[in-house]
Amino acid sequence: MTERETTRLIAWSRELRQVHERLRAALALTRNALTDGAPGQAATRDLMLYCRGFCSALDGHHRGEDRTLFPAIAAAHPDLVSVLRSPKQDHSMIAHLLRSLRVATERAAPLAELDRHIEGIAAVMENLFRYEERQLLTVLETLDLDAETGESLGPL
Repeated sequence: MTERETTRLIAWSRELRQVHERLRAALALTRNALTDGAPGQAATRDLMLYCRGFCSALDGHHRGEDRTLFPAIAAAHPDLVSVLRSPKQDHSMIAHLLRSLRVATERAAPLAELDRHIEGIAAVMENLFRYEERQLLTVLETLDLDAETGESLGPL
């Protein structure tokens, strides 16, 4: 294996970590839009702006994993199929939570309700990221996947 090939393989592990860090930062910005904003309509508008970016990025990341990355891992490591079930379930749960946050934001729900939505997303997201990082980073360091980063990890 050439140095370039080795570097590319290890890059998947680094890319996943970097995507997770960017999504954590985007969630922090979204939370700050809620807590730092003025009460009422202004806070809801700010949250709507940050939520659209964050929600789209997180959803795109999960779609990329489900469509490209996880099937590649399962093909290369059939013994990990059961390990991949939990992240797929969490992706579905997060998609539901993101839809609920969007609906609450669009109807200008009270700040306390919006905060509960964000808190729920944060809890499931962090649990999911830690699980993926514990279970999959080593696998990603040896995964021979010929795909664009955006296709596999989302458009970040």
